[in-house]
Amino acid sequence: MSPHRAATAADRARGSASPQFPGLEAVWGQNPILHVLLSRLRRLRRLDRRRPLLLDTSVVLLVVCVSLPDLLAGGATSPFGETDTRAPLPAAALYGLFAAQVVPLWWRRRAPASVCFAIIAVSVVQGALGLSLPAAVSAALYTLALRGSLRLLGWAVAGAVFQVVLTLCVLVPVDRWVPGLFFLMGTVIAPTAVGLALRAQRMYLTALRDRDRRLAVERDQRVQLTAAAERSRVAREMHDIVGHNLSVMVTLADGAATLAAHNDERSAEALRMLGDTGRQAMSELRSVLGVLREGQQDHGGGRPLSPQPGIGDVEALLTRIRAAGLPVTYRTAGDLATLGGGVQLTVYRIVQEALTNTLKHAGAGSATHVTVTADARTVRIRIADSGTAPGAPVPAEAPARPDGPGHGMVGIRQRAGLYGGTVKAGPREDGPGWIVDVELDVPSTRAP
Repeated sequence: MSPHRAATAADRARGSASPQFPGLEAVWGQNPILHVLLSRLRRLRRLDRRRPLLLDTSVVLLVVCVSLPDLLAGGATSPFGETDTRAPLPAAALYGLFAAQVVPLWWRRRAPASVCFAIIAVSVVQGALGLSLPAAVSAALYTLALRGSLRLLGWAVAGAVFQVVLTLCVLVPVDRWVPGLFFLMGTVIAPTAVGLALRAQRMYLTALRDRDRRLAVERDQRVQLTAAAERSRVAREMHDIVGHNLSVMVTLADGAATLAAHNDERSAEALRMLGDTGRQAMSELRSVLGVLREGQQDHGGGRPLSPQPGIGDVEALLTRIRAAGLPVTYRTAGDLATLGGGVQLTVYRIVQEALTNTLKHAGAGSATHVTVTADARTVRIRIADSGTAPGAPVPAEAPARPDGPGHGMVGIRQRAGLYGGTVKAGPREDGPGWIVDVELDVPSTRAP
C-alpha cells in the first residue's frame, strides 16, 4: 500500500474526529449552487466508504456509455470523421477488445498501476486495428495520478502518448492531424492533470492534519512539562519547609523530654521554641499554598502573602537551629543585600536544607560553620559540620550519612541549577564531618 493510500485509509478510520481545514468547502460554500454540489459530493463520498463497489460499477457504466457510439459504429467512424481502416473489425474481436479494456476498471482503485498499463496495452492493440476508445484510458490515468506511484505514472503517460501517436497514424487523415492531436492528447493530459491536482490537495490537507496533531501533542507535552516543573517546585518548597521545621521540632522535643526531669525552666524554653517552630512551619506552608490558589492575586481575596525569606532571615533560622542543640557559626562576606530576591531565597533554602541534613545525620552537638560570600559574578555557600560529636547518640532518624544525594540534595542541586551553579557535597578531607559547597553564577541578579 502506498503512503498516500495509507494516509487516506487512516483519515477514513478517524472519520469526523479529524480536524476540518479550509478547502473547497470554505471557498465555494457561499455559492448556493456550489454548496448543493459539495453537499452531494460529501454524500457520495460517504456512500463510497460504505459501498466502494457501487462507485466502481458507476465508473464502468459511464465509460461504456461514452464509448457506445464508436462501439456501435464498429470502428468505421471516429471523432474525426470516416476512417480509412483496411476492414471493419469482426463483432467478436470488437466487443472482446472493449471488454478487455473496460473490465479492469473495477480494480482501478485497488491496483491503479496494473490496471492502467493493462488498459493502455489493450488501447495500443485497438489503435493498431483502427479502433479509438479513449474513455477507459482517461479513467485509468486519472486514478493512477490520484492514487498510484508517480514514477509509474510517467511510464503510463509515455505509453498513452505512444497510443495517441499510433491512433493518429491509423485513424486520422493527414489534413486533420492538428485537431486530432489536440483531442487525443487532451484525453491523456486532462485526466492526469485533474488527478494530480486532487492528489496535491489531499496531500496538503493530510499535511495540515498531521501538523495539527503534532501541535496538539506539543501543547500537551508543554502542559505536562509545566505541570511537572510546578509539582517539582512545590514539592521542593514543601520538603524544605516541612523537613527543616520537623527536624528542629523533633530535636527540641527530644531535648525537652531530657531536660524535664532536671531543669524545668530550660524544658519550658525548649517547649516554647517547639511551638514557635511549629507556627513558623504553618505560616510558611500557608504562604506556599496561598500562591497555588487560583485567582487569589487577580481578585485580591484572602490575606496578602508574606515576602519569601532571604539572606536577612538566615540569622533567625540559625537561632532555631542553635536552640535545637546544634552549635552554628555564621560568616558573610561581600555585598549580599543587593542580591535579587530569587537568589536570596535560593541561598536561604540551601542553608536551611544543609543544616537540616546535619541535624538528621550528625545530630545535636555537631559543630557547624556556615559561610556565604559574594563577589561581582558569583555567590558561594559553604556549610561544613564536624560529624557526630564524640559520645553523642547517633540520630535514630538516619543511622548513617548517605553516600549519594537524597531528596534534600536533589533540591539543592535543582535550586543551584536555576542559576547555572555547581554543587559539591561529601565527606570533609580535613577531618570528620560533611561539607556542602555551592557556587551560584549570578551576574545579572543584583539590584541597580
